[in-house]
Amino acid sequence: MRHRSLLLSLLAVAIGAVPAHADVAGTARALQRARNDPARLRSFLWSMPKGGDLHMHLSGAVYAEPMLRYGAADGDCVAALTLASYAPPCKPGDRPLSDALSDNVFQNRIVRAWSMKGFVPGDESGHDHFFATFDKFGAALNGHVGEGLATVAERAAAQHELYLEVLTTPRFGDARAVANAVTYTDDFATLRQRMLDAGIRNAVPKASADLDALVAQEHAADPSSTPLIRFDVQVLRAMPPPVVFAQLLLGFELMQADDRWVGINLVQPEDDVVALRDYRLQMRMIAFLRKLYPKGHITLHAGELAPGLAPPEDLRFHIRDAVETAGAERIGHGVDIMGERDPIGLAKEMARRHIAVEVPLTSNRQILGVSGRRHPLRFYLRYHVPVALATDDEGVSRTDITEQYEQAATVQHLGYRVLKRIAIDSLRYAFLPDGEKALLLRRQHAAFARFEARDGRAGAT
Repeated sequence: MRHRSLLLSLLAVAIGAVPAHADVAGTARALQRARNDPARLRSFLWSMPKGGDLHMHLSGAVYAEPMLRYGAADGDCVAALTLASYAPPCKPGDRPLSDALSDNVFQNRIVRAWSMKGFVPGDESGHDHFFATFDKFGAALNGHVGEGLATVAERAAAQHELYLEVLTTPRFGDARAVANAVTYTDDFATLRQRMLDAGIRNAVPKASADLDALVAQEHAADPSSTPLIRFDVQVLRAMPPPVVFAQLLLGFELMQADDRWVGINLVQPEDDVVALRDYRLQMRMIAFLRKLYPKGHITLHAGELAPGLAPPEDLRFHIRDAVETAGAERIGHGVDIMGERDPIGLAKEMARRHIAVEVPLTSNRQILGVSGRRHPLRFYLRYHVPVALATDDEGVSRTDITEQYEQAATVQHLGYRVLKRIAIDSLRYAFLPDGEKALLLRRQHAAFARFEARDGRAGAT
């Protein structure tokens, strides 16, 4: 299997020779010299080992252009007004998606609707445009998710990433059907038993079969053995409580049954009216289920908020509740920590408990309008909270992992040693068994030694 061949190759690298002349100080000087030269900086950071991407939504990671080709091959259509894709036949006034393969103006209109390309805030905010894209390209990606994942993996490998932890939603329809078949109660033990009796475990082998098909399609499109890919269950948080609980229960059952599912998360806008209303309830649901299912991990979107996006009172507890109630091992975004009660105390608690923050700088700028000095990245680092840079939805955002490091170097003014620690932490806090993680870290350390032997010499001149 693919991951076994990867482990063998990792083992070979781990016991191989490492350059004897790695020069961290020289490499740090090389980055400093490149900092104000965009071409040199891009080249330097593209080549730098980056470890992993711990926060990547699969559908949002695929660029619009390949999705457009997938939909065109399937005969999909595009709505004239919304530019949303849908299965044929085309309705009067709409156009086949294949027209975009020869009509550049039409293609640009679609790509702009399906992503943040050229977006300028006006009547529509970056937040609203970003989240609206998913319903527009979904039909075009349908049936081609594995092919899309192959494009993501190829891009990651080219940028010297070793690991991807990909968010995707398994068997939502099955979970919703079970939720609708039972009577809801906030006695979680009773609710869980009702859902088990209603057959929610029947979705587990189906979800594994779906993942088999996705991985096979991805491997057919990209037979290489890197990067290593694992999956986090994403749960739609803007749903009624019984549907959220059913998704969570299915996710915990999946992590028990299939080692490829390594974590669970909540997705959809954190400022959604239902997500805000039920935030504390959902944290309690996770805390209850985690006690029953020791296998698997918790990473939570928390603090993907900014002043004005939600009432001030909702900025005061989301991260803390994710950490202290739900037992999150990683936090996604964590942007509003300065609005939390006792942010310094919370940061110190996160550092003490080794709770990492997944930081997608491009996404935070586009969705929340938070960047530069307003971004809490340097605050987290000051209090020794582990940080892993991430892409979030690189296809929608029109970005990549290298750009996150560029922004960290130029906008956040981080030096080479800090960037190196961030890259290492992106593997150290991966949801992997110790043996697999150790092999990836050994490979990364060897890659850094080679990189520093080369760029250290450049920095010395």
